[in-house]
Amino acid sequence: MSIYTDIFLTFAKIGSFTLGGGYAMVQTMEKEVVDRKHWLDKEEFMDTLVVAQSTPGLFAIDMASHIGMKLKGVKGGIVGALATALPSIVAILLIAIFFQTFKDNVYVEKIFMGVRPCVVALILAPCFGMAKKAKLTKFNWWIPIVAALLIVAFGISPIWCILAAGIGGFIWGKMKD
Repeated sequence: MSIYTDIFLTFAKIGSFTLGGGYAMVQTMEKEVVDRKHWLDKEEFMDTLVVAQSTPGLFAIDMASHIGMKLKGVKGGIVGALATALPSIVAILLIAIFFQTFKDNVYVEKIFMGVRPCVVALILAPCFGMAKKAKLTKFNWWIPIVAALLIVAFGISPIWCILAAGIGGFIWGKMKD
């Protein structure tokens, strides 16, 4: 099997079987890319996560394109992005075709009510995992809490939080040296 086929099948599988969007895919993507395929180590994965979060576009597609690009350049990035997006496109098309028929169905409504809490858990689980990998200490635990409060309570763009944390980390590193 060629590496392009492997990239495509891996990211198509991730895109097909992960509900809840990009953040819900993080844990599955890490298991595939780091643990099973060994395409990245844990630190490279975290760096890719940060870069994908800070670039415009859909998070999961950004992750897949960055990983694909690391593996096989621009072609690998395109394959990864397309493979991640394709299952969602197909699902949206199918839903659009059949949704009018089923949208008022009481069973479909109950299914969606049951899936919602699960999606929240799928998004929260990678957050706890990332917190462990981010090497939070008694000195820096407050940074993600303050960033989350600024984003949620005050509507500050995550980009500004990332920039501020990056600049703060750079200055802190210089001061420690």
